[in-house]
Amino acid sequence: MVPRGVWCVLLTCLFYTSSADKDFFTSIGQMTDLLYTEKDLVTSLKDYIRAEESKLEQVKTWAQKLDVLSATATQDPEGFLGHPVNAFKLMKRLNTEWGELESLVLKDMSDGFISNLTIQRQHFPNDDDQTGAAKALMRLQDTYRLDTQTISTGELPGTNTDVTMSPMTVEDCFELGKIAYSDADYYHTELWMEQALKQLDGGEESTVDMVTILDYLSYSIYQQGELERALDYTKRLLKLDSAHQRANGNLKYFEYQLAKQKKVEAEEGLKEKEEREREKREVSEKKGRPADYLPERRKYEQLCRGEGIKMTPRRQSRMFCRYSDNNRHPLYVLGPVKQEDEWDRPRIIRYHDILSNSEIEKVKELAKPRLRRATISNPITGVLETAHYRISKSAWLTAYEDPVVDKINQRIEDITGLNVKTAEELQVANYGVGGQYEPHFDFGRKDEPDAFKELGTGNRIATWLIYMSDVPSGGATVFTDVGAAVWPKKGSAVFWYNLFASGEGDYSTRHAACPVLVGNKWVSNKWIHERGQEFRRRCTLDESD
Repeated sequence: MVPRGVWCVLLTCLFYTSSADKDFFTSIGQMTDLLYTEKDLVTSLKDYIRAEESKLEQVKTWAQKLDVLSATATQDPEGFLGHPVNAFKLMKRLNTEWGELESLVLKDMSDGFISNLTIQRQHFPNDDDQTGAAKALMRLQDTYRLDTQTISTGELPGTNTDVTMSPMTVEDCFELGKIAYSDADYYHTELWMEQALKQLDGGEESTVDMVTILDYLSYSIYQQGELERALDYTKRLLKLDSAHQRANGNLKYFEYQLAKQKKVEAEEGLKEKEEREREKREVSEKKGRPADYLPERRKYEQLCRGEGIKMTPRRQSRMFCRYSDNNRHPLYVLGPVKQEDEWDRPRIIRYHDILSNSEIEKVKELAKPRLRRATISNPITGVLETAHYRISKSAWLTAYEDPVVDKINQRIEDITGLNVKTAEELQVANYGVGGQYEPHFDFGRKDEPDAFKELGTGNRIATWLIYMSDVPSGGATVFTDVGAAVWPKKGSAVFWYNLFASGEGDYSTRHAACPVLVGNKWVSNKWIHERGQEFRRRCTLDESD
C-alpha cells in the first residue's frame, strides 16, 4: 500500500495547474507534444508499479516462508528451539531480518515517478484549456449540426477508422454540461445533461449520480421557458430523492407557474393564442443561438457545411483549369503552374503543387517552437489582447532564417507578379480543437486609417494563402458575402486581391476559416501590400477592372 503522504503528493502533482495561460487547445500541432509528455509519464508510472510489485513480491515470499516455519515451530516450541541452529536463526530473524523487512515495507518506491511528474507538470494544460476544448466541441456541434450522441460515440464525418477513439463517458458529458451551465448557456447544458442521463439509463456505470444530473437538467430546461418538461424532470428527481430541498421548492414553483400559464391561455381569445404560438415558434427557432448571433453567422455556418454556395451553372461553366506561365515568366515557360478558377467575383485562383512535402515539413519545423495565440490590438487602449474569434496559434518566419522561406517568398513573387519585398513576413498558423477564424477583412477599411501605418507599406492589396495539410472534415475558407467555399488541399495555394485597381477595398472578399471538425489544419499566408506595386498593378479609377 502506498503511504497516505505519498498519495497526497501524487494528487497534488496530478491536479496542479499553472497560472500561465498556455492555450494548448488552440493548436493541434502543439497539443501533439502533450501526447509524448503523457506517454513519458505512463512509462514512469509503470516503472513505479513494477518497483512496488517487486517489493510486495519480496514481502509475500518472506511471509510464505515464515508462515510454514511458524506453523512447524509452534507445534513443539521447546523441541524446535532445542536445536541450536533454530535458536540462532530465531535470534537473527528478530534482531536483523525483521528490521530489514520493516525498512523494505517503509521504502518509498515513488520518488522517481513523483520527480518526473513534478518536472512535467509545468507543461500540463490548465482550466482554461479544458474549458476552451469543451466550448470548441459545442461550437462544432452547432456549426455542423451534430447531435450529442454522434459526438459522444466519436463517429464524426471524416473520421479515420484506423484512429483509436474512446467514447465519451457520463462524466465527460456531465463536464461539458457544467461548463455550458457556468456560462448560463442553458441550451447546451440541456443537450449534454440529457446525453449523460441517456448513458446512465443505458446502464453505464458512473461516479456522477442521476439526481445531480436531473437537478441541472430541470433547471436549464426551466430557464428556456419549458415549464412542463422542467416539472417532469423535477418529479423524476424526487422519486429518487424525496428529501431534495431545492427540487421540492422547484416542484411547488413550477406547478404554480404552470397553473398560472394555463389560466392565462384559457382566457385568451383566438388572436392572442395565434400571437402566443408565433412567439413560441420564434423562441424555438432562436433556441441555442448566442446573444450576439448575427445573420452573417447563419450564412457562415451554412457555407461551412457546404450549403448555400451561390455559383450558378452558367457562371460555373466559365471556370477553368489551365497551365500558366505567368506571361512567359522564364521559370514557368517549361514548367508552368497548375491554375484553377475557384470563384469569379471576387476572382479567387488556386495554384496546385506549390509546396512540396519536404518544404511543408521544414516550414512546420521552423514555426512550431514559436507558435503563439493570435492577438489583436484593442481599438481603444491599443493593448494587444487574445483574439477570441480566432482559435489558432501562429508564428512569423523571415526570409533570411532559412533558404526554404526565401524560396517560398520568391515563388509567390514570380507567380503573382507582385513585389513581396514590402509584404509582411510569412505567417504560419496551426488551428486547434474546433479551430476557426470568424468572418473578417484582410484589408484596412476607411474607418481604420491607421491599420498598417506602422508598416509604412500601405494597405494589404492581396492575400496568398497556402494549405499545408489536408483536412478530412471542416476547415474550409468561406467568403460570406458571395457564398463561396474553398476547401483545403495540401500543397496548394489560393490567391485573391483585397483591393480594386482603384485602391478601394473589395468588400466581397470578407472571409472566414471554418472550424476544423476532424484533422489538423496548417496554413501559411503572405499579405502583400500596396507599396512596390505601382508599376506591377497600375492604378485605375474603374473599380470593375
